[in-house]
Amino acid sequence: MEIPSEIKAYHEALSSEERKIAVTLYHDICKHLPEAEKKIWHGHPVWFLDGNPIVGYSQRKHGINLMFWSGQSFDEPDLQKEGKFMAAEITFADVADIGAYNLERWLRKAREIQWDYKNIVKRKGVLERLK
Repeated sequence: MEIPSEIKAYHEALSSEERKIAVTLYHDICKHLPEAEKKIWHGHPVWFLDGNPIVGYSQRKHGINLMFWSGQSFDEPDLQKEGKFMAAEITFADVADIGAYNLERWLRKAREIQWDYKNIVKRKGVLERLK
């Protein structure tokens, strides 16, 4: 699977271990959300369904952070609340850590459970559940 040039450039700027984590996440996300649009958004790889951000990852001090925009609704104890809306996240410090979690289940929930971030500005910061 060919990685788009802007995402490839993002990966190349990472350390070797971070790159392994990011590339693994990239391939897993693409495998389980093949219909999603992927692009660099606010400086990080993010996947969208119908223009709504679903999942993305970014470099953090202690590894690669995987964030689900609607993750607080997933009822997954390994995902930690992020911000004031419905996002949840987990940070991976080693590529082997990814296998300890059920990323496939989280990605399935990301498709099934969505809050409407696409229209949050139009609704003046109010989120509505889509699915």
